[in-house]
Amino acid sequence: MNIKKRVIIMILLIISAIAFYIFSKEKTPPAQPAKEIIQKEVEEEETEEIEEQEVKETEEVTVSEDPVRDFFSEKLEKASEFFFTQDVNIVTLGDSLTEGIGDETNNGGYVGVLDDTINRSKHVVEFHNFAKRGSRSGQLLNRLEDEEVILALEEADIVLITIGANDIMQVFKENFTNLTMEKFTSEQIRYEHRIEAIFTTIRETNNDADIYLIGFYNPFKKYFEDIEELDYIVNSWNQIGRGVTEQFSNIDYIPIKDIFDNAEINYYSEDNFHPNSLGYRMMAERILHYVLNEGGSDDHTEATIE
Repeated sequence: MNIKKRVIIMILLIISAIAFYIFSKEKTPPAQPAKEIIQKEVEEEETEEIEEQEVKETEEVTVSEDPVRDFFSEKLEKASEFFFTQDVNIVTLGDSLTEGIGDETNNGGYVGVLDDTINRSKHVVEFHNFAKRGSRSGQLLNRLEDEEVILALEEADIVLITIGANDIMQVFKENFTNLTMEKFTSEQIRYEHRIEAIFTTIRETNNDADIYLIGFYNPFKKYFEDIEELDYIVNSWNQIGRGVTEQFSNIDYIPIKDIFDNAEINYYSEDNFHPNSLGYRMMAERILHYVLNEGGSDDHTEATIE
């Protein structure tokens, strides 16, 4: 037998071996008795039921231990008693913190959370949000001259305001190459006068509404914790806002800086400046706490300037 024939025979034997192997793998296994089949199906069903029950129990534990899902639960009953007996108009004014910038859910920040919470069972509160990203105190004062804002304020029962953070940022921008504490101090005096003018203007439009000035936090603390001057500036400006509210009746200050200073989880959005949805929810909880008359001079105190 020549070499060529031997090679052909070897190839045929290899192909035959491969074919036999594949055929033996694809052969249908012997039929099982009906009793065994039924028993197997029962065992599989029981296994599926156990797995489904374990998943359900895991989900229930997760839900019950989720503070984000349930952190308003205690407030809802009080909110219903406070709001559901009357129709309420809430006007919100100020900067990006009230516009809801940074909220990855696009729900409108703390205003959206309050709307969802208060109007959860019955729509009893109307929200009118006139906040605009980047607004400073002087721009808000001018905004109070707009006819739509005036009309809304005339009917307002509650007014929520965030303003001041961009005043500080403006000092940074205008004096970046020659930044001194004196620059912040002089601008702080002008900020105080503008806040007084804002409250006076709102009072001239509506003498009965409850007005709340919401403080601001130090967005640089996460990266510049060692720069004490930044915290000093934010605390100082917050104290100015608090001090001005104390000069008026039915105007209160709501601190939020401690929420972000003491956070054990991330409350900042991807821009590392504005709150994320969770940060806004914590702000909403604090605001609701004060609106429901649970706030006090000893509650949620922020750092003082010495």
